[in-house]
Amino acid sequence: MKKYVIGIDYGTLSARGILIDSHSGQILSEVTFEYPHGVMSEHLPTGERLPPSYALQHPEDYLKALEFITRRLVTESGTSPESVVGIGIDFTSCTLLPIDEDGTPLCMREEYLRNKHAYVKLWKHHSAEKYASEITALARERGESFLDAYGGSVSCEWALPKILEILREAPEVYEAADRFIEAADWLSLVLTGKDSRSPAFAGYKWLWNSDSGYPCNDFLRAIDARLDGIVGTKIPNKVLSSGESAGTISHAGEALTGLSAGTAVASPMIDAHAAMPALGITDSGSLMMIIGTSTCHILNSHVGVNVPGICGYVRDGVIPGIYTYEAGQAGVGDIFDWFTRSCVPKSYIDEAREKGIGIHALLREKAEVLLPGESGLLALDWLSGNRSILVDYDLRGMILGMDLNTRPEEIYRALIEATAFGARVIVEQYEKSGIEIKRIVASGGIANKDSMMMQIYSDVLKREIEVSSYSQSGALGSAIYASVAAGEYPSLKAATESLSMKAGRIYTPKEESSAIYDELYSEYKRLHDYFGKENAVMKRLGEIKRTFVG
Repeated sequence: MKKYVIGIDYGTLSARGILIDSHSGQILSEVTFEYPHGVMSEHLPTGERLPPSYALQHPEDYLKALEFITRRLVTESGTSPESVVGIGIDFTSCTLLPIDEDGTPLCMREEYLRNKHAYVKLWKHHSAEKYASEITALARERGESFLDAYGGSVSCEWALPKILEILREAPEVYEAADRFIEAADWLSLVLTGKDSRSPAFAGYKWLWNSDSGYPCNDFLRAIDARLDGIVGTKIPNKVLSSGESAGTISHAGEALTGLSAGTAVASPMIDAHAAMPALGITDSGSLMMIIGTSTCHILNSHVGVNVPGICGYVRDGVIPGIYTYEAGQAGVGDIFDWFTRSCVPKSYIDEAREKGIGIHALLREKAEVLLPGESGLLALDWLSGNRSILVDYDLRGMILGMDLNTRPEEIYRALIEATAFGARVIVEQYEKSGIEIKRIVASGGIANKDSMMMQIYSDVLKREIEVSSYSQSGALGSAIYASVAAGEYPSLKAATESLSMKAGRIYTPKEESSAIYDELYSEYKRLHDYFGKENAVMKRLGEIKRTFVG
């Protein structure tokens, strides 16, 4: 009997699943499920309005996705549940939820339906910025050793600031929570009945490392006395070791998914990180860019060093025996979507409709004939704040150089160029810290669809960029991890050699364009340092705005 594995990639707006032959790598079925509640940034399902910078989700959507995808994959592929030997899941992170003793999310209990802090706090929930700043300041003051490994700052996207936000603003939710958990680890709990914590999420988003564990209780108590003893209670201190599986599907998991009890469940991965084996990356010196709503810049190295302004590094976090570094840009695809929703005139929308193409395709068609620097525009890509290397979510975007003749496609291209410049800042920071980058590989929906953007990235970075031939690299990577958990391969490297996808296209920098982009980048870097480090005008404007919106 042939054996198959399933990989499910939980993204920001939807979950994508694939079922593959565990030895040939043949993809037999692909299924997508869009979350009914989407991202809740304006109001709860019960109608309560949400403050600015909120990004919540409903865990019910994750369960529906799990049930729909697993059952549909088996049905569409014509396989049987018994032939599926493993399942792997990856997830956006940090995506945090409070659960009760039985593992039920608090927002699914009647008494907390109207409490915003009982819901899932998505990775791009940024309202905990002031708590992140408080934690960072105290860690610096006390000389906490963990801070340097995380680029010198704690991000509001991570677990501890979100937990502190709950404690300070909804202590009743904090007290009612038996545990705080990543959405991915919660799904492992749903599938297996065991509360296991993935080293990937713990290492990159919960300030944990395999040598010293979580930050010490004395530090946590200094943040707020009510955090005393949180590690070992509301944050279980047992974290899986590298390569250890989360367990096997329980009878309850079987009833939900239709898969057989006893099926192996891989330790879940962060969505961007899961793509590494799918792209054939198990070596040192390969930088992977997962370009989508946001961009993650993941880099492997045999060397472990502190890199200012990045999101951290973990040994064995992704590939056994290797340090994997993470940095990122908080907004990329989100920026382009904002522009098409808010800044494109009706005449462009009508033209796209007449041509039978989408508005992004029309803007690319108009923008790709422009030469670098031709528009006279320069932008800062901080519409969702800055994740790396400034680590400041109160920063905001900017477009410089507009006049009465500026056209939408010129702004659109300038925004794309700004994200490329932001990526170059991160690449240079890695190299300045002594980490060699031999190769750049890109994946994600945008990388596969937008050849203009990838050429701009190649020109700005002045490097070849390999783009994956398969857009669902996260789901494929999770399937590869599942094949190892199921015992189909002795190691992740062996599974990767057999099941990974080859590059579909390689972009090569154009010398003339790169020379112009060098000039534009030097100006971008001046704006980056001035508004990011010297002039806090963006923060002051935000403070004024908050007096109006609460």
